[in-house]
Amino acid sequence: MFVRIFHYICRCCKPKLNYMRVEKTIHSRWARLFIWILLACTISCSGDKKETDDEQGVETLLPDMANVVTIMELHPSDFNHELISNGKLSARQLVDLTFESAETIAEIYVKNGDRVAKGQKLAELAAFRLHNKTIQAKDALDRAKLELQDVLIGQGYAIEDSAKVPAATMQLVRTKSGYDQALVQYELALYEEEHAVLKAPFDGIVANLFAKPLNTSSTSNVFCTIINPQSLEASFTILESELSLVKTGDKVEVTPFSVPDEKTEGRISEINPLVDANGMVQVKATTTHTGKLFEGMNVRISIQRLVGKQLTVPKEAVVLRSGRQVVFTLVDNKAFWNYVQTGLENAGHYTITEGLKDGDIVITSGNINLAHETAVEIADK
Repeated sequence: MFVRIFHYICRCCKPKLNYMRVEKTIHSRWARLFIWILLACTISCSGDKKETDDEQGVETLLPDMANVVTIMELHPSDFNHELISNGKLSARQLVDLTFESAETIAEIYVKNGDRVAKGQKLAELAAFRLHNKTIQAKDALDRAKLELQDVLIGQGYAIEDSAKVPAATMQLVRTKSGYDQALVQYELALYEEEHAVLKAPFDGIVANLFAKPLNTSSTSNVFCTIINPQSLEASFTILESELSLVKTGDKVEVTPFSVPDEKTEGRISEINPLVDANGMVQVKATTTHTGKLFEGMNVRISIQRLVGKQLTVPKEAVVLRSGRQVVFTLVDNKAFWNYVQTGLENAGHYTITEGLKDGDIVITSGNINLAHETAVEIADK
């Protein structure tokens, strides 16, 4: 309405407009109304122009984008079922070595991380006291043996006839002469002297060696640990419901968390036939040795088992719509919506148990924003 009034006033005032009349008109009510209408029209036209410019800018910045997708033809293929678990490496051959007597450590020949062979000398104690102890024990044994002979003679037996002495009489003679006690002391002294030199029980690597030369050894604390790295195995747990999916001999892939690129293969060697209070089952798998695997490492376990021919799709092909799994298929350059049921899975694929069939063209990427019957373009390979 204001626009019509504005045009009417303009038609009335234009032929007779001059400076004097404008000056007089300004002081009138009609002049003020004219000025307000003029300002309103100017602002309105400016806003319309700005809105038009904004719409043109949006149209320029947001052109229609084509839905580009990649596809695959669905056919049954071999599928490796995969279970993922976390575990820890441990060695089947691992031994803690200690000295048999508390004496001064004379020499240490190895250090942590050294590889040693079976029977190799690791360290030795000062042998003077041990050797003298053995000599003393041997002397005590010899004297006990003479005492035993004297007792036998007193019982009416000759030394050469000792084999004919009744067992009960011989036991009494040995005890009375102190021969048995002397023999035990001598064997103990001889054992300690022989074990004054610490040797590797098998091929392996030295670990946990913290003792220093010229310090007194301890019979209770571990001197060092020998680990056979060729005997590493991974210990891990699986759910009770997954127990039927694994068996002894199944292939596993072991990946240390600290060295993700260092992957090694193995085989399940042991399944503990017991379900714990948390519904978990303990499993062990042997591994092939690499130089970057160590006792106690935390590892990721991937258990793989071939389950035969299955319809499988990449995990990227499955999207969620209204809380249900959907796979889009390509029909006449349009995306068609298919509800599916997935079965087994591994790191990259699902098996499809319901919703798709052999020969379907599955959209594997570019499907995030698709709707039913959306036109799509196939990406160049």
